Amino acid sequence: MKIRVIKNKKDYEVALKTIDELWNSKPNTEEGDLLELLLTLVEVYEQKHYKISPPDPIEAIKFRMEQLGLKQSDIADVIGGKNRVSEILNRKRELTAKMMRDLHKKFNIPAESLLS
Repeated sequence: MKIRVIKNKKDYEVALKTIDELWNSKPNTEEGDLLELLLTLVEVYEQKHYKISPPDPIEAIKFRMEQLGLKQSDIADVIGGKNRVSEILNRKRELTAKMMRDLHKKFNIPAESLLS
């Protein structure tokens, strides 16, 4: 197969088909190197053409709470009290910049998720 930059949907589909065929190739072989190169090219194409938007801030908070096994009371000190947490999670009150900063620092929620 001739390797070239993926410029359109047809090139992309051909690359995906070839990746599927090469999927079980051993590393450090000609086929393994080809697979690695195609994966890189597909990644670049997908980043350019299939951008993924950051999640909704409230959904990002809920997701992180679920990951860490947290309850609303566990984040109350960061948000400003149990009632405030409930208001934020039920979309009755907006997150402030301080809340976003504190959620990012304490729970490692990506800032770009909180800002969107």
